[in-house]
Amino acid sequence: FFSSRRRHTRYWRDWSSDVCSSDLEYEVQTIIHLAAQTIVGTANRSPMATFESNIRGTYHLLEAARRSGLNPDVVLASSDKAYGDQRGGAYSEETPLRPEHPYDVSKACADMIGRAYTVTYGLPVCVTRCGNFFGGGDLNWNRLVPGTIRALLEDRPPVLRSTGAPVRDYFYVKDGAEAYLLLARRMAEDRSIHGEAFNFSANFRLSAIEMVERLTRLAGGRHAPRVLAHAPNEIPHQEVDSAKAREVLGWKPRHGLDEALLETMAWYRAHLARAQADAADTTSLEFRAA
Repeated sequence: FFSSRRRHTRYWRDWSSDVCSSDLEYEVQTIIHLAAQTIVGTANRSPMATFESNIRGTYHLLEAARRSGLNPDVVLASSDKAYGDQRGGAYSEETPLRPEHPYDVSKACADMIGRAYTVTYGLPVCVTRCGNFFGGGDLNWNRLVPGTIRALLEDRPPVLRSTGAPVRDYFYVKDGAEAYLLLARRMAEDRSIHGEAFNFSANFRLSAIEMVERLTRLAGGRHAPRVLAHAPNEIPHQEVDSAKAREVLGWKPRHGLDEALLETMAWYRAHLARAQADAADTTSLEFRAA
């Protein structure tokens, strides 16, 4: 995501094919760096590709920003996974980063590279560390929320890859988007926060089985989940403390958990209905052509 200083225009750029490019095409004022390989299972199977995307992609983007001469503000998306597996309550921004597995390490590396570009070159970078995003538009059916919702809407038992015990800090994508945009605005107004990290959390802390049960209740589902109990390299418990973001930035979430889940469910219901209608149209055209 880019915001242009000259025309006050916002640009979206898809970095999926060239995240390691070192050139900026526009005179940008703000960059929100979201490009990443975000799937833990994929990172476990393909660590090199994850490191290429999440680490190399980050330093190429930051180097492009540095070389542009425009000194744009950069909001860099890290993750609560950068904290690693630590016991003792919610992570604050002062909690040391102690990742151990490929995805977690890749996010911590990007996090620290961002800090290095601020301290060494004066590039204004702020890091966000959020929990597990959920919301409409996520079509990775291996993720807990979209996979569970699709199963419930199709009247099938949801599948739990883990035992259901791991606790996560769930974060609605609409609240996340507003948090990122607020941070970008604050960076333009207050240079003292450059180089800082901010946790964002709505305090939706549930185990995987609790999330499935909640979705089942909201959807009026009738199936118990099928528990595979096979999810290696999962951190047992994660939650983040967002007191700093609330105090320094004046941020707070706007959505309750059930409200957010119902909105998410409505998006998937509409998406699946469209997909079914499109498939029926395709079949009808093929039949006529035959």
